Amino acid sequence: MEASPQAARKDQRARLFRIYNYYRIVISLLLVALLLLETDLVGTRLHNEWLFQATALTYLAMNIVTGMLLLAGYALRPWHITVSILADILMIHLLAFFSGGISSGIVNLGIISVAAGNILVPGRVGIFYAALATLASLVTAALLLLQGLSGVDDIVRAGVMGLIYFAAAFLLQNITRRLASSEQLASERARSIEELEQLNHQIIQRMHTGILVAEPNGALRMANAASGELLLGERTAAPRLTILPQALKQRLDQWLEQPGERTPPFQARNDTPSVQANFMRLDSPLEHLVLIFLEDTGKIVQQAQQLKLASLGRLTAGIAHEIRNPLGAISHAAQLLGESDTADDGDRRMAGIIQRHSERVNAIIENVLELSRRRSTSVRLMDLGEWLAGVVNDYVETVQEPVLIDLKLSGVPGSARFDPSQLQQALTNLIDNGLRYSRQRTGRLQLTVRTGVTEDGQRAYIDVRDYGPGLNEAQQGSLFEPFHTTEQEGTGLGLYLARELCEANQARLFLLESGETGCCFRITFAHPGRRALDFSASGANLTGNEP
Repeated sequence: MEASPQAARKDQRARLFRIYNYYRIVISLLLVALLLLETDLVGTRLHNEWLFQATALTYLAMNIVTGMLLLAGYALRPWHITVSILADILMIHLLAFFSGGISSGIVNLGIISVAAGNILVPGRVGIFYAALATLASLVTAALLLLQGLSGVDDIVRAGVMGLIYFAAAFLLQNITRRLASSEQLASERARSIEELEQLNHQIIQRMHTGILVAEPNGALRMANAASGELLLGERTAAPRLTILPQALKQRLDQWLEQPGERTPPFQARNDTPSVQANFMRLDSPLEHLVLIFLEDTGKIVQQAQQLKLASLGRLTAGIAHEIRNPLGAISHAAQLLGESDTADDGDRRMAGIIQRHSERVNAIIENVLELSRRRSTSVRLMDLGEWLAGVVNDYVETVQEPVLIDLKLSGVPGSARFDPSQLQQALTNLIDNGLRYSRQRTGRLQLTVRTGVTEDGQRAYIDVRDYGPGLNEAQQGSLFEPFHTTEQEGTGLGLYLARELCEANQARLFLLESGETGCCFRITFAHPGRRALDFSASGANLTGNEP
C-alpha cells in the first residue's frame, strides 16, 4: 500500500534531520579536536577556556546521544526538531561568547542552524529561529561590551548577523514553499496518472472484447480477462496464456504476410466461442509488438440464426400446407388399405411401411415449423438448479415407461440468461436422444443430467450424458447437421434444433470429450451479465445490450 503524502513528508523530514545531525556531530568533533590540538580558533583568544571546553564537550555529547536515538529508530516529532535547533543556537552563541564574541567565526554557524530550522520546520517557527538567533547575537555582543572584552563595532556586527539570519529565513521559507508546492503538484499528477492507469487497467480487464499484446513470434506480453474466456473458456484476471494458441498464431502469420486481408474466424476449443481476430501494429517505440482484438462472433451468429429461422419460416409456411394435404391423404389411404378385408399380409406390411414413413415426414414438418416459428424471445435470468429440477420431474411424469434420470446439482449456484421455453425444448431433445441411445445398449431408459460452473466461476453449464454405444469420429463430424441421423426412424433434426436454440440465446452446445461410456452433451451459457438479442415477430430488432 502506498504511503500518504503526510507520511512521505514525515519520512523526508526524518531523513533531513538525520543528515543535519551528522553535520552537528562533525562540527562538534572539529571543535573538540581544535581544543586538543591547542590551536587558536579563527585567530581569536579564548576568554574562558574551561567553560569553552565544557560547552564544546556538552554539545558533542548531546549530538552523539541524538544520533544514537535516531539509529535506534526513535520516532521523531516536530518538537524534537525545535528543541534541537534552539539548543544549537544557544550552544553556538555560548561558544562564541567564550571564544572572543561576534568577531569569532563560530557565530557564523548560527546561519546554518537557522537555515536548517526553516527547512525542517517551515512556517512561523522559522522566523522565530531567526529572531532568537538575532537576539542571542545582540545579547552576546552587549555582555562582552559591558565586560570590556569587545568594542561597539561588535554590536554592529551582531545587527548585521541578525539581518543575515532573517534574510536566510525568508529566502529559505520562499524556496521551501516553492518546493512544497512543486512536490504537491508532482504528487497530485503522479496520483492522477496512477488512478488513470488503474482505471484503464480495470476497463481493459472488464471489457468483453479480448485484448492481447504479442510479439511476431507468438510470445504474449499482455492479455486481459476476456481473452482468457474466448481462448481458454475461463475468465480470470490473469489468463494462463504465455503464447498464442496455434489457430491464432496461424492467423497472425497470415496477417504479417498480407496485412490488408481479413483473417477468417476460428474456434480455439470446442467449449469456446467462434472468434474474429483483428491485428494492428503499436506506435513507436513499441512498433515491434502487435495489438490483437478478439471479437466474439456470437451476436453475429445469433442474428444470422434469427434471420435464417425467419427465412426458413417463410419457406416452410408456404409449403407445409401443400405437403400436409397429400401426406394426409397418403396416410389415410394406407390406414384404409391395412384395414381392408381383401388385403393379405404383404399388403398390410406395405401399408404399415407407408404409415410409418408418413408419420416420419409429418414429424419432420412439425420440427421445421417449430424451428422456424418466429415468436418473441422472452429471455430472463434463471436459477438453473431450481429450474432444472422442475423440468426433469415434469419430464419423468409425462413418460409412460420407467425412466431413470440421475440429476446432480452443483453446490455452487449457477445462473443463466435464456428463454425458459426454448431451453426446455433444447433440453428435452437432448434427453429424448440420450434415453433412446441408452436403451439401445443397456435396455433401460437412463441418463445423467449434471449442472456446474466453469473453472473461472463465471458461466454455468448443463451436461446430459447417456449410456449408449457412443459415436465414432465420422459420426461426430456431422453430428449437428440437419437431417443427419444414425437411426432409420429418426428425423435428424433433434440436435440441430437444440443447437439452433442455444445459439439464438448466446449459449453453446457441443459434444464433450469426457472419456466415459456413451456421449456427453454440454450446454455452456453466456455470462449472466451479457444480454441476448431479442427479435420480435415483426422483424429483427435489437433490444438487448451488453454491459
